[in-house]
Amino acid sequence: MEKKKLHYIHSFADYVDQFIKLLIDYSPKLITAFIVLFVGLYIIRILNRLVRRIMIKREIDPTLSKFLADSLLWAMRILLFVTFISKLGIETSSFVAILGAAGLAIGLSLQGSLSNFAGGMLIILFKPFRVGDTIEAQNVIGTVGEIQIFVTKLITANNQTIFVPNGILSNGVITNYSLQKNRRANLLFNVSYDTNIKTAKEIVLQVMENNPKVLKNPSPTIVVNLLTDSAIQLAIRPWSKNEDFVEMSSDILEGCKDAFDSAGIAVQPFVKEASKE
Repeated sequence: MEKKKLHYIHSFADYVDQFIKLLIDYSPKLITAFIVLFVGLYIIRILNRLVRRIMIKREIDPTLSKFLADSLLWAMRILLFVTFISKLGIETSSFVAILGAAGLAIGLSLQGSLSNFAGGMLIILFKPFRVGDTIEAQNVIGTVGEIQIFVTKLITANNQTIFVPNGILSNGVITNYSLQKNRRANLLFNVSYDTNIKTAKEIVLQVMENNPKVLKNPSPTIVVNLLTDSAIQLAIRPWSKNEDFVEMSSDILEGCKDAFDSAGIAVQPFVKEASKE
């Protein structure tokens, strides 16, 4: 029994000696690895702050600057982690292969999200519209509330919030109503064939001249747009500032209707296209 106890004691002492020897032999690598880790984390923090300050100073889009800074931060952290485990003496080639395979699997499973991500990057970089612009895209008209990495938030005129995926948004047709300072309306009026066209034009021009929201330059115009079986279609084209467009269009339509009624000009409610035979 005593011999057995002595054997266990000697075995335990051998294990302790081997562990101490291994620790002493491995300690330089361990110390070096942790020095690299802590110094690397400190340098990454400084670089990240510096990059954010540079992007703010150059007035880069806040969404893009945040995304780029975060991406750079995680890329440097991953690089630091690989360097750390290599300093510990761990083989990194298999680890990198695992990361690559995992990245490929994630990429294949998130193809739609990656498409939206790429679309978001294109929108942020090339700026076909900005926050606050009124746009029409994917059969939706609204004011841009927020441009996110994967979706763009639109606020419609009736205060509905619509999220449009950036993938289809960046690849589709976008009409930006806010990009230019001025905007031209194309208002249509259908009057009977008994109407004197010259008189109708003078009435409409007088209505537009009396409206303070109609710009003098470019000057408003009125033309005969179409001759149908039952009516003469007039196209009224006044210009206004973007912010006055909706109210100006409504005022012109109302003013023309009242002026036509006063002049005894009949407004045709329906337009039937002429036969092509």
